[in-house]
Amino acid sequence: MEPVGRITPSTLSVGDLPWQVLWNKNRCTLCGSCTAVCPVRAIDLGVHRKRALTTPVGLESRPGNVFAVYHGIDQRTDPAHACVGCGMCTLVCPNGAIAPARSAEIDKLRFHVNQGGEPRRRGGRRNNPDSVLDKIKFVRISMLTDPALDAGRHEFELRTLLGRVLPPEEMLKVNREQGWMPPVREIYPLVIGSMSFGALSPNMWEGLQMGVAYLNEELGMPVRVCTGEGGCPPRLLKSRFLKYVILQIASGYFGWDEIIHALPEMKEDPCAIEIKYGQGAKPGDGGLLMWYKVNKLIAAIRGVPQGISLPSPPTHQTKYSIEEAVAKMIQSMSMAWGFRVPVYPKISATSTAMAVLNNLTRNPYAAGLAIDGEDGGTGAAYNVSMDHMGHPIASNLRDAYLTLVKLGRQNELPLFAGGGIGKNGNLAANAAALIMLGASGVQTGKYIMQAAAGCLGSEADRCNVCNTGVCPKGITSQDPRLDRRLDPEKVAQRVVDLYLSFDTELKKIVAPLGRSTSLPIGMSDALGIGDADAAERLKIKYVL
Repeated sequence: MEPVGRITPSTLSVGDLPWQVLWNKNRCTLCGSCTAVCPVRAIDLGVHRKRALTTPVGLESRPGNVFAVYHGIDQRTDPAHACVGCGMCTLVCPNGAIAPARSAEIDKLRFHVNQGGEPRRRGGRRNNPDSVLDKIKFVRISMLTDPALDAGRHEFELRTLLGRVLPPEEMLKVNREQGWMPPVREIYPLVIGSMSFGALSPNMWEGLQMGVAYLNEELGMPVRVCTGEGGCPPRLLKSRFLKYVILQIASGYFGWDEIIHALPEMKEDPCAIEIKYGQGAKPGDGGLLMWYKVNKLIAAIRGVPQGISLPSPPTHQTKYSIEEAVAKMIQSMSMAWGFRVPVYPKISATSTAMAVLNNLTRNPYAAGLAIDGEDGGTGAAYNVSMDHMGHPIASNLRDAYLTLVKLGRQNELPLFAGGGIGKNGNLAANAAALIMLGASGVQTGKYIMQAAAGCLGSEADRCNVCNTGVCPKGITSQDPRLDRRLDPEKVAQRVVDLYLSFDTELKKIVAPLGRSTSLPIGMSDALGIGDADAAERLKIKYVL
């Protein structure tokens, strides 16, 4: 035991932590609700010793001390249990006696974050609030169109295509010769991005699937959701709702043994197959599901032992190069479904994306390309990857679209953009800007979690413990005690609400452009920005 009063380099005070827990002794009734829900066990019930000075009435005796004992809340100063500011204690406190407060200084744990030679991993996204997408304005408004095109008074549908669209002359040739026609799906331009069954809790995943099914079956909106790496429950593979799902295969091939074995029993084909080669938040790295989340159910679906970490290789190990991987994976996945299902790769936004795109234009089975920008989210990325690696989605997408324009393939191979869409809440505006820069549709994941399930994480590094399996809302946890906090039916209802509001906002942007019958893909003359360098880089108007 250390001598009393000894200070070591690892000694911390509460003021050294990024978040401090403010506790009001007079309001607290010691119910214990706050300590029970804290995901990182940052607070404990403690016993406190208080000294009170007693003053004698006369002069015969000396003043004395009276020591009293009372119970209260202690904040732990161990970096492993540092408060993450999620505010769950405040949500459950019946008396408003406790709340986290961010320290005035930042980066106070520099001495502690790399203990044991292990760099810090963080759920959520990078702490960079600046976004080029949020600065883009829509400056071209048609003054001569029918006023009824106003989205509030005119009913029109917004759809996009997922799949290779043949040029007219090739399509006529195929029809005459009765050849093979590439499969194409008409879908809604906002796709729920890849979040795996394992990264998300069963209740969260079920809520997303229920919401997507309602949007399709009741409201007629062809919304699609991507499974992410890790497969999906067998009952979904054998249901008619599989047609609303994009199955993702990544370098770990987790869950794909289950999918291949279910092929003869599938009542419907999936919407598409997404082959993942990279993530925007950590380009060049594979996925990672930490052992906290690999329970019996997840282990059974993925075909692995229970309670072990599941890292994916950074590349598909059975292929020599990205060119060979893309060609052979697209060919094999197309063959597995009898060439009836669109197959496309998903890559992280980098300067090498153009090389992949050029190869796709020569591959007749490639159904498109999904690009994930540097602001994309993931539950287990290293800080150094999130803050210093990757390419902004706006400029990378623009390069890809202009490359297709030079090749005359801009209406043939669809591009889907992701990575930070709606990062600051402007989901519809960000989506419209990317569509006008050349995207056929957009993908978003973190925004769905925040809007549909009430995720507490933020860009200011609040909460963001998705990777550790202790999500206080039960969104990214596999612990049944946490999962039950999330009602899948309410998640489904919020997904529906989100899509209806997004649809209204996107129509309010698109209708004044005079494009009510189709998406304004590549309509960059309608965009402007007040940053001259950004305007030159994106080839759009510079406006002040």
